[in-house]
Amino acid sequence: MHLSTSPVRFLPAGDTALVVEFGDVVDRTVSDRVIALADAIDARAVPGIVELVPTFRSLMIHYDPLQIEATDLQTAVEPLLDGKGSVSHRARLFTLPVAYGGDFGPDLAEVAERTGLSPDAVVQLHTAVTYHVYTLGFLPGYPYMGDGPKELSLPRRESPRLRVPMGSVCIAFRQAGIYSLESPGGWHLLGRTPVRLFDIRRETAVLLAPGDKIRFEPVSHDTFRSLAEQAAAGHLDIRPSGAPA
Repeated sequence: MHLSTSPVRFLPAGDTALVVEFGDVVDRTVSDRVIALADAIDARAVPGIVELVPTFRSLMIHYDPLQIEATDLQTAVEPLLDGKGSVSHRARLFTLPVAYGGDFGPDLAEVAERTGLSPDAVVQLHTAVTYHVYTLGFLPGYPYMGDGPKELSLPRRESPRLRVPMGSVCIAFRQAGIYSLESPGGWHLLGRTPVRLFDIRRETAVLLAPGDKIRFEPVSHDTFRSLAEQAAAGHLDIRPSGAPA
């Protein structure tokens, strides 16, 4: 883990957004500061703020310039940078079922070969980690997660696929992701979860949020198909528990 010593910077992003940048590395300590600031701003209910977007190392604050000016927004935010913010309401742990290998994880065998491991060992390493959701992006509800086992660190595929099925669980370098919708993609596919990360039938369409913790639980391909049928009907209810410290 690399700790950033960069000072906090306030950067304008057009005339309706302000970026608060905490560092120049991908690091859980930086991520915690980003999320803590988002929580603090949300709790303070600063007038004029339209949306908060946590990223790997910064928080973008979208605001209404007719309600608040950028200088006043910065003045309101600066006292919240004391590092004492809490991310407790985001400390949710989701355990997601995953069917590994075969048609569900077409790259499992190649990842095993390239890392000098057996497919079973790849699965064991992949499921031994509690992943941290750094940010959402690329697709609605797509989580960029870290930090995966160093033994499974591989660059992206040289030839991206044109179609990656929804629910595909993937890795690249030490990051992990889950395709929330069918999409082109160039990450290595290890398995697939039946859990729908983006579903407009839910009250909150996006399941995950920055700061959430994720663990993967292997299931059989038959179990996946049964759970996928429940998910398609809107009956697969995945609830979080309190995340480990």
